[in-house]
Amino acid sequence: MMFHVLGGSFFSASTVFAQEKPPVTKTNVYEIAAGDVLNVFVYEEPEITQNVVVRNDGRISMPLIGDVMAAGTTPELLSEIITLKLSKYIEAVEVSVILVEGNGQVYYVLGQISAPGQYRITRPVTVLQAIARAGGFLEWAKKSRIMVVGESNPKAKITYFNYDDFLEGKDVGKNVVLKPGDTIVVP
Repeated sequence: MMFHVLGGSFFSASTVFAQEKPPVTKTNVYEIAAGDVLNVFVYEEPEITQNVVVRNDGRISMPLIGDVMAAGTTPELLSEIITLKLSKYIEAVEVSVILVEGNGQVYYVLGQISAPGQYRITRPVTVLQAIARAGGFLEWAKKSRIMVVGESNPKAKITYFNYDDFLEGKDVGKNVVLKPGDTIVVP
């Protein structure tokens, strides 16, 4: 067994690597969305291994098994689903799903902002960070009535973010992490 010195103490390699693994939370688990490009790798089956685009209906198409719902799952869960479906046709099948392009995780910024548009979520982003990423406010922006429209709810949920109050330390909890499909409107 190999040991490493960290801060004067001895640790096994397994202890060091176990400490480096971040906890799994809802914010650091990637959910597949429409528009994402996935590599579905089927070990020793090159004719089935392929890159696929998640369609608008959230599904992907695979040889032998047809359509599979991918949106809303994680790459790990989708691997398990495809493995189960392919096991009817291939003995001892091993499947890995790898995210090639995360095109489906986006938010939008509209209104009195320097660079309105669609932005990809590559890491968790708050309302304030999204405004900064979009170049900041234009001269006549009403910073006290910024709307955040949440698309994750069937009935779009609207919350308000007051930039001026935030700067004064009020309502700091309204600087929420955006979810895919959210829209920020700066009047």
